[in-house]
Amino acid sequence: MPAYIVLDTQDPEPLVEFWTKIQDVEVLLSYDDGRYTALGANREGLMVVLQRVPEAKTGKNRAHFDLVVNDLEGPTAQVLELGGRWLEPGVTHELEGFTWRPMCDPEGNEFCLYLMADGLNNDAPLPH
Repeated sequence: MPAYIVLDTQDPEPLVEFWTKIQDVEVLLSYDDGRYTALGANREGLMVVLQRVPEAKTGKNRAHFDLVVNDLEGPTAQVLELGGRWLEPGVTHELEGFTWRPMCDPEGNEFCLYLMADGLNNDAPLPH
């Protein structure tokens, strides 16, 4: 069964640019005058849909996703260049070989840049 995550946004255009570049995907379709914009699946199959809403984000997300990367430095720099933030600048978390950095997009939606532990692939269960 296909699954996707919907991110609410007051201003979809900057987030479309951010998420397409961070995940190296294209816009799949946009409809209702840009109220909804669906992005193509990333290498793990995650699909993101951006939905324009009138209200701003408040508080921490109750769920987040991890973007599996091959290294942390390049993707961290890319997040910052595209207007995102490193939530704990200078801090890289490690647990039993897994390594990650909490980040957020330009509107504050949290996600992690994530390195798999040596010897594991993207199908492995994640520790957080």
